[in-house]
Amino acid sequence: MSELTKAVSDETFQADVLKAPGPVLVDFWAEWCGPCRQVAPILDEVARDYAGKLTVAKVNIDENPGSPNDYAVRGIPTMILFRDGKPVGTLVGAQPRSKLREWLDSNLG
Repeated sequence: MSELTKAVSDETFQADVLKAPGPVLVDFWAEWCGPCRQVAPILDEVARDYAGKLTVAKVNIDENPGSPNDYAVRGIPTMILFRDGKPVGTLVGAQPRSKLREWLDSNLG
């Protein structure tokens, strides 16, 4: 977790993600997940590069089992892009920087 990303819990998910002004990329992750640690610095870069256009939020699935269950998260890392409170895209697994940016750009319009 860095100062560029927002920690979100089951309790704050509605306010921080579903009612957020603008798109939110939610990373469902866990401490023990190697691929999650691999993608974390890429998400920090995305948070910095898309500042003002996108919020990057992180949900620790071990501490917050409700939100991943609500969105059928079965593997981690899973990244779901929300716009106006609705999921508009899902990406599963550690992705290279270029693929993540391409996916984001196509979903952000």
